[in-house]
Amino acid sequence: MKSSYFAKILLFGEYGIIRDTMGLSIPYRNFWGNLSLPTKDSNENHSRSNHELKKFYNHLQELEIKGSLIASLRLKEFNEDLQNGLYFESTIPQGYGVGSSGALVAAIYDRYSNNQLSLDKNLSPVSIQKVKECLGQMESYFHGKSSGIDPTLCYLQLPLLIRSKTDLGTVVLPSTESNGDGAIFLLNSGIPGETQPMVNLFMEKLKEEGFRSVMSNQFKKYNDACVQAFLKGDWDPLFTNLKSLSNLVLEHFTPMIPNDFHTLWQKGIDNNAYYLKLCGSGGGGYILGFTKNLDKAQKELSPHAMEVVLRF
Repeated sequence: MKSSYFAKILLFGEYGIIRDTMGLSIPYRNFWGNLSLPTKDSNENHSRSNHELKKFYNHLQELEIKGSLIASLRLKEFNEDLQNGLYFESTIPQGYGVGSSGALVAAIYDRYSNNQLSLDKNLSPVSIQKVKECLGQMESYFHGKSSGIDPTLCYLQLPLLIRSKTDLGTVVLPSTESNGDGAIFLLNSGIPGETQPMVNLFMEKLKEEGFRSVMSNQFKKYNDACVQAFLKGDWDPLFTNLKSLSNLVLEHFTPMIPNDFHTLWQKGIDNNAYYLKLCGSGGGGYILGFTKNLDKAQKELSPHAMEVVLRF
């Protein structure tokens, strides 16, 4: 059992993975969460977390009684720990697109599952898919229908390449320079987003034939090309396709972009100092950025604070 469960960042594939585009997700170790039992220093937040976990336990128990719980969990042990004050301590901001519910679900599955993966062995796509189904059903309690990708990454704590809904596996990221000019970064919109309303909006848009065509053709083309270029460390094609992808998202996913960032988004496309894209479902939280020149991007985006995820 791991001591901490890190946040995640979906570099590519937001919304697209619903339509079978490729996706690439990585652990983000600046934020973490873990399950703890109370000590003398316990506070109101711990009590609130314990209360929420009890509601989640009740949900899992209902699924088990109906015979529909996919995961094999030691729910009796989970309940005993809850009665002793078990809570989830977390630095992962909620509603920011970095996997707060995914880390929680991963932690519970890791502690109480009867079928844990042995992470020191080669992980087969089949075994990862089985875990994803378990975790997806569990996370659906928090925001409607979960793909299971976020909690799977939080559980494995390894980069995940999503080739399709049923084909995902671990992947090695390209070697990068810790002080390189290029960077992937986060911008804080200052307002939490809610996953479910954004996903509902996307599903509504999918009823339009024109939008379905954009997703199946242009979005998939640029998104998948970004994934392939990034994994090869091929930065020029990456940024060519990122520009097209960023433009497409600004045009077709406008409601998912916080209003204050529309102008900044367009500015990056126009001057090529950086390109922005959604981090998670959008509507608030973090915005993901890519740049070939971090210093230039910082000047252009000032006074917005940037959190650097990766340099290359």
